[in-house]
Amino acid sequence: MASASLICVMTGELKSKIDRLWDAFWSGGIANPLEVIEQITYLMFIRRLDIVEQAKENRTHRVGRPVENPIYTDDTQVLRWSVFANESPENMLALVRDGVFPWLRTLGGEDSTYAHHMKSARFTMTTSNLLTKAVDMINGIDMGDKDTKGDLYEYMLSKIATAGQNGQFRTPRHIIQLMVEMMAPQPDDEICDPACGTAGFLVASAEHVERTHREALSEPAHRQHFNEGMFHGFDFDTTMLRIGSMNMLLHSVENPDIRYRDSLAQSAAGEADRYSLILANPPFAGRLDHDATAADLQKVVKTRKTELLFLALFLRLLKPGGRAAVIVPDGVLFGTSTAHKELRKLLVEGHKLDAVVKLPAGAFKPYAAVSTAILFFTKTNSGGTDSVWFYEVTADGWSLDDKRAPQLSQGKLGPLIGGDALSVDEHTKNNLPDVLARWRRRNGSEQERARTEQSFCVPKVDIAAQGYDLSLNRYREIVHEEVEHRAPNAILDELAQIEAEIQQGMSELKGMLG
Repeated sequence: MASASLICVMTGELKSKIDRLWDAFWSGGIANPLEVIEQITYLMFIRRLDIVEQAKENRTHRVGRPVENPIYTDDTQVLRWSVFANESPENMLALVRDGVFPWLRTLGGEDSTYAHHMKSARFTMTTSNLLTKAVDMINGIDMGDKDTKGDLYEYMLSKIATAGQNGQFRTPRHIIQLMVEMMAPQPDDEICDPACGTAGFLVASAEHVERTHREALSEPAHRQHFNEGMFHGFDFDTTMLRIGSMNMLLHSVENPDIRYRDSLAQSAAGEADRYSLILANPPFAGRLDHDATAADLQKVVKTRKTELLFLALFLRLLKPGGRAAVIVPDGVLFGTSTAHKELRKLLVEGHKLDAVVKLPAGAFKPYAAVSTAILFFTKTNSGGTDSVWFYEVTADGWSLDDKRAPQLSQGKLGPLIGGDALSVDEHTKNNLPDVLARWRRRNGSEQERARTEQSFCVPKVDIAAQGYDLSLNRYREIVHEEVEHRAPNAILDELAQIEAEIQQGMSELKGMLG
């Protein structure tokens, strides 16, 4: 698992290097975490270009032929990483600022999403000292080691500690992993995140497929699909697109479909019925004007609320039989507006609502304290909901305050744990392995669970009777402690005995007083 390698790699010298480099950016006047990651991203991309060119040169030297489709011409050889990295600090700064970046913006050597997004690259390092530190750190990374590259990027992303615009904030990696494991992406899936940000869901999906379908990916057709056809991400933040694209590259996905798209404003007609799996945590703090929203989404649900519009979008994008796991604010589950009710009814009656997993209120701290849930559904266009599986997550392995400190050892965090199952006490600190295990039994033994349990199933008829309210507490039954009641005659006899004792005591007191 990548999460295990993250701890192994990032607790050593490389972690210290990144921390020192991060401090250098701050002292150098670059305090925005996204800008720091973006600048490091550019340098890692430039180094990768040089490594790819070296591989081409080594291959052609062996067979004695010229390099095919070279990235660098005779005139641009001086712009290679292996050249400027050995220059003096001042010469390096001038060469990268005045030569490498202007060339990078016009680069057409690699027909990929990375080259496309780099067209608007801006170099903002102003001191030779900062650039030298960044180059030295990147030189210390084994660019051939997927785990090291991926873990480096995850560590940098974890340093983003402020919410973005339009309600965006980073989804915790262990929540992403839970959703991916529950959906279990297959080698022939087409996976989409219409609000991809840094591509966390797509990266976790790639890791899952590589771990669980290693043999299938050794086949050329499956490998090509993995590199070019499996992963699709949309965003309207160009910085996020660059970071997300590089994140995918560092996790060995060569050419994912990461592109600019205002998912709610643009018609989904060209993307409709295309994807077999959607994983997303869309922004849900906004309200859009009706005239700024795609007309085909307004036909599904008449609303200005982004969280409802995104659900309508997911239904449009999925092909029949396609599945989705998406994070929504609690209001989606019980909102009383006509749009809320119609959309919930559509999920239950028009398609197949599989599950509602309630997350603890602190799951997204320190970014936000909003209460959320994960909806799991399958697009059918013909109904199919027999019952809905509910699970209330009360602990996800980390403290639910702003510190979000781990509550268990590393091997017992996340949905996948090694060794023995969690003890009862450990389960109270991390419910995620139990969520995954019970999800796999949702059509079996989970159907028999009482509604007093942490997870249970509710028949569709009960949900319809409640106006399609999907809040877990609407269906939970409270355990009442049984109290042993005494017979009324016994209570009356005891009261009479007490009264007689009081009367006797009063008589004795009067006798003593004379």
